[in-house]
Amino acid sequence: MTLIQWFIFFLILQVIHFLGTWKLYEKAGKNKWLALIPIYNAVVFMDIIKRPKWWVILLFVPIINLFMFGIIWAETMSTYRHDTTKDKVLAVVTLGFYIFTINYNDKTEYRPITKKNDDTLLASLLFAVIVATMVHTYVMQPYAIPTSSLEKSLLVGDYLFVSKFHYGAKTPTTPIAFPMVHDTMPFLGKSYLSKPQLPSFRFPGIQKIKNNDIVVFHWPADTVYFFRDPSGRHVDKPLDKRSNYVKRCVAIAGDKLEIKHGEIYINDTLSKMPYRADLQYMYNVSTKNSEALSQEFFKKYNITEGGRLGKGKYILNLTAEKYNKLKNNPIIASLAKKEDPKGIFNKSLFPHSIDYKWSRDNYGPIAIPKAGETVTLNKKTLPLYKRLIEVYENNDVQLDGDTILINGKPAATYTFKQDYYWMMGDNRHNSEDSRYWGFVPFDHVVGKPVFIFWSWNMNAKTFADKLKSIHWNRIMSTVGGDGERVSYRYWVFGAILFYFLFGYFKKKKQ
Repeated sequence: MTLIQWFIFFLILQVIHFLGTWKLYEKAGKNKWLALIPIYNAVVFMDIIKRPKWWVILLFVPIINLFMFGIIWAETMSTYRHDTTKDKVLAVVTLGFYIFTINYNDKTEYRPITKKNDDTLLASLLFAVIVATMVHTYVMQPYAIPTSSLEKSLLVGDYLFVSKFHYGAKTPTTPIAFPMVHDTMPFLGKSYLSKPQLPSFRFPGIQKIKNNDIVVFHWPADTVYFFRDPSGRHVDKPLDKRSNYVKRCVAIAGDKLEIKHGEIYINDTLSKMPYRADLQYMYNVSTKNSEALSQEFFKKYNITEGGRLGKGKYILNLTAEKYNKLKNNPIIASLAKKEDPKGIFNKSLFPHSIDYKWSRDNYGPIAIPKAGETVTLNKKTLPLYKRLIEVYENNDVQLDGDTILINGKPAATYTFKQDYYWMMGDNRHNSEDSRYWGFVPFDHVVGKPVFIFWSWNMNAKTFADKLKSIHWNRIMSTVGGDGERVSYRYWVFGAILFYFLFGYFKKKKQ
């Protein structure tokens, strides 16, 4: 919806509110015309139902307002003595239109309850849901690592807290959705309505994305034509409901990126990875006398990806530490890092154009677009930037012979409106990342993972096996930071125990 359409929709709501409540204003001793004044009518109505005026702010917070409208409709029924369960349910399920019946009912009386019992179970639950939704949407969100693209830096089975405020929390673009879930609900499928859509606003952040930060973001490829849902249809989700991915931001806006022999170079300088970054590559491995590798061998070296190619031949995913250990193992005859050379067109790699014969190990150079930066457009550069200009920055892009048309006008250059980033996994040979689907725009950034609150082997077969696989050294540890990982679980569990014991003895003493 455009801003004009939203303005018209807002005016229609004001008219509906007036028609459904003007007599209720009069019964409460207020001027009926106050029901027509936008926003102020909500302030007056909070006074009528004896609720805090700051509730009006919550009416304009997406997702939260869904709860608030339901609460206010139910409160209206109680204030005018239509406070049976049936009346309140009808008010909610009819989206407030049931209030028309009491507005035009001459027997309706205004008898406000001056003292509200906020200690009821329902009130407590509603308050808890609203606070949790606010925290989930604008402050901190739990996130589970779904794939091994950052293995061994972050593991499948790590459960993270993702900070929304580090890079700036975004307001939802999808206003009608179940709270505290992303895009699906058990048994129900979609957890949201695709329409209407709100303009998105990002609050100021406390820091900018830096090279090699781990970032959670909406997967841009949700709408790319070669990614489809199980039914075979095109996937076209709203921005805030696209799949969440977590990768390392190896290049930021304004950088020049190049990958040489699997190593990343930023602005012609080898990128220095953080201490806790554990890069993995696939290695071709041969054993002496074609000896088979046992399960105990894989378990000893914690090798979780790879397999047997033939007699005495394996392909194994190894970190530098494991490589150094294996090359000295007497059973190993040879170790060779797998590398895809340049010069052969790979249609699965971005920008999916035969003019760019890059590989996942030898890629680029490629410039990362920056807000305010102008690039030259021609038939060769268009594959790099077409999706950015068309999808992420909302323009119509057409190619007429050798002429590029943007919104129907010939264009030889384009100036970007936002910053872009290059996201890659530390598991370099088993990561679907920017090498395959290109740049990530800033409006797709969700937040920064800051804390691992739980970790176990998610792929363990039984719950008992999962309990045995708990990674105690990772629980309650920070995602970033220098030096070895430190678990603060004893401090956290001790603080929780102290809180409950203190409350118990204080209550017992009283």
